[in-house]
Amino acid sequence: MARGGRNQERLRWSKLYTFACLRPTVLLDNEQRHSLQGPGYSRIVHCNQPGSHRKKPLKYPTNYISTTKYNIVTFLPKAIFEQFRRVANLYFLLAALLSLTPVTPFSAVSMIAPLAFVVGLSMAKEALEDWRRFMQDVKVNSRKVHVHRGEGQFGYRHWQKIRVGDIVKVEKDQFFPADLLLLSSTYEDGICYVETMNLDGETYLKVKRSLEVTLPLDDDAAFSNFTATIRCEDPNPSLYTFMGNFEYEQQVYALDPTQILLRDSKLRNTAYVYGVVIFTGHDSKVMQNATQSSSKRSKIEKKMDKIIYILFTFLMLISLISSIGYAVMMKFGMPHWWYLQPNKTSYIYNASKPALSGFFHLVTALILYGYLIPISLYVSIEVVKVLQATFINQDLHMCDGETGNPAQARTSNLNEELGQVDTILSDKTGTLTCNQMDFLKCSIAGVSYGVDSSEVEIAAAKHFASEASGTSEQHSSTHDFWDNSRSGFGSSEIELEDGNTSMVEKPQKPATRGFSFEDDRLMQGNWTNEPNAGIILLFFRTLALCHTAIPELNEKTGGFTYEVESPDEGAFLMAARHFGFEFSKRTQSSVFVTERYSPSEDPLERF
Repeated sequence: MARGGRNQERLRWSKLYTFACLRPTVLLDNEQRHSLQGPGYSRIVHCNQPGSHRKKPLKYPTNYISTTKYNIVTFLPKAIFEQFRRVANLYFLLAALLSLTPVTPFSAVSMIAPLAFVVGLSMAKEALEDWRRFMQDVKVNSRKVHVHRGEGQFGYRHWQKIRVGDIVKVEKDQFFPADLLLLSSTYEDGICYVETMNLDGETYLKVKRSLEVTLPLDDDAAFSNFTATIRCEDPNPSLYTFMGNFEYEQQVYALDPTQILLRDSKLRNTAYVYGVVIFTGHDSKVMQNATQSSSKRSKIEKKMDKIIYILFTFLMLISLISSIGYAVMMKFGMPHWWYLQPNKTSYIYNASKPALSGFFHLVTALILYGYLIPISLYVSIEVVKVLQATFINQDLHMCDGETGNPAQARTSNLNEELGQVDTILSDKTGTLTCNQMDFLKCSIAGVSYGVDSSEVEIAAAKHFASEASGTSEQHSSTHDFWDNSRSGFGSSEIELEDGNTSMVEKPQKPATRGFSFEDDRLMQGNWTNEPNAGIILLFFRTLALCHTAIPELNEKTGGFTYEVESPDEGAFLMAARHFGFEFSKRTQSSVFVTERYSPSEDPLERF
């Protein structure tokens, strides 16, 4: 039976000590009430009154975001500056300017046209990549969310039109449009599960909990006359800290990070939540952490600049030697060359001023020998980078095997840096793995169960086998086994001649995600024949009971899917189900488990 939009059978999480510790305290004395006033804590939010924030001093930015590198005004100057950071382009710009003088050995078009083509092609590539960023921003800003419009009525509104103070209703599997203060959820104690993978890379779910005083705000109509004031810290990039006060019904309540829902995190395992917008747009914590799109240059491009410096030095040396020789011949040889008509002088041919003629010849030589510096090299590299980015976007081997999402090369400036990583600094193994748990082995009453080998054991056996064999043939066979073991084959140990063990492949049935356990002693109810069957029973029940997961009935299959905080809980629940102990229901005071000791017996529900 439902009341106020909540299911009364939901567990009251405050009965658990872990969640009871999250209950905020009430601040009653005046000293604490005004403790957040001062530098760094000037944010004032009038809840359910977004119109109050449209004028100073409470005029806050809109929720529109932009991650582009350029805009209509800055594109031309910034793009041109980026192009002429390259030494070769700077040289050819100088050569193009000199080609407009009378000392040029050929027409100016032959110098200006290649430079314009190279710079134009690079600028077009930059514009295309920035256009893609712009379209991604448009897609994000155009997302819709339920916003309170007054009189307890909610309607859809684009993210970019959300203002500070708005009351929003976020539904399951939706992203939060801004930094919100959690007011209530579909659970009685106002908790919700949040996935912060876009913020910190963690895939496990975090628990957020609203203030107890806002729990009655559990449906749309409850916000018709709702007003409150939030005094909190100014926008800052800290994702894990928050300080503020919530003034409601003449009481002041302390706020902490457990009540804050950050932009770009996702609501999970909860039908919907209500929240009030605190930070919007570039004031949100995720945007405070975002850096401006910088101009990145790869190592090979920097190395090309050094090569250009060397070539330019060589070019100057050749031109200088040629000009000195020209000046010497102009002074000592030209007066005797009657066929050159030395009496008819010019600024280029003047025997009386050989130094000036030599200088003009130096300019001519720099232009004439300028093709020593290959301007086409930059064109070739730009074309190669664009093609590489296209191949990355279309590479099936770089697609996510589960979701099918392909790789996206948002910029092609650093393509050649891929695969050049030589050092990785990581605080934990989860950063370098898929963060997926697989139930492979277990130890019950000192007895080890499970016959399969983990990938770590397989890799160790591969290493030992390659060292023991000392030949490329055996190393190749071990490498073939490694590939096969990852694509659906099991493994068993074999002993090498020197006493080490290696692995051999054997056919294996496809494993369920999170459960790859194989041992006939425990499967199909055979555990009842074990001498320690009583302890095994307790072990299986522990797997099915000790967790915070929420079961959801899959109407198509008739089975249960579990919403868990971490992959560990999911693997334990999958193992319990395969052993015949299926977690099926949770109430305020009980946990229900369906037990089936063997396939021939009828299931028995216990709680």
